[in-house]
Amino acid sequence: MTPTEPAPLTGASAPCWVHLVTRELAAAQRFYGAVLGWTFRRGAMGEDFVMARSDGVPVAGIGAVASDFHVAVAWTPYFSVRNADVASDRIRERSGTVAVGPLALGQGRAVLAADRDGASFGVWEWTGRAATLAPTGNRAHAWLRLRTRDAFEAAIFYGEVLDWESGGCEVSYVKEEVLVRCDGRPLARISSGAVEAAPDPMVRPHWQVQFPVEDVTATVREAERRGGRLLERRAVPYGTEATLSDPDGGHFTVTDVRSPVGSDED
Repeated sequence: MTPTEPAPLTGASAPCWVHLVTRELAAAQRFYGAVLGWTFRRGAMGEDFVMARSDGVPVAGIGAVASDFHVAVAWTPYFSVRNADVASDRIRERSGTVAVGPLALGQGRAVLAADRDGASFGVWEWTGRAATLAPTGNRAHAWLRLRTRDAFEAAIFYGEVLDWESGGCEVSYVKEEVLVRCDGRPLARISSGAVEAAPDPMVRPHWQVQFPVEDVTATVREAERRGGRLLERRAVPYGTEATLSDPDGGHFTVTDVRSPVGSDED
């Protein structure tokens, strides 16, 4: 996902970026460079931040601020909003939690929040250029799955907070899951079944950042060779996915499924 490079998003409310908060920047670059083939460039937010690129396209941000901000190492998705203050109010009104912000950062204002089931996410108000996803053809560089207690209730929460109806996003219900499309593109799935009080963070409600790869087995092997750890591997419709922990404890998922709809086709 990238905030700047392709044609601008026609409406707010879509997923616009994914960001890793970690402790040590050089170590994160070595790991993700080897495992996902990324290259890195310093961003405009200071020496503690870099932008990760895949085939020259920005796909993620990494910031070594976990110790300074006293927050957990984690991958977090951000959603574009027109007004961060309004989004913050909506989160609180619907029993969510605003942990940080709105905070001015670079060309925008950020909010770090949690939904009412405890899944962390961010919202981003752009004061510069508009945000959008950056698929190459039909292939996105990252997509999202929310594992939550009740997919239908979660869809209502995010739909109201992010104003999906007027922001160009729509939801459809497929069995026990919700598929989110923005500007016609499938960008995220919401799945039921997570347990709020579970001691295992893989079972508790959370947003899962998924990076498509050509070979899940080879990627897992390289991650383990570089100090990562396999947390879960499972067969899914149309392919396989594996959830990994990087050496600093950041969880992410690799998959040979190319989009939330389960194939290369939008």
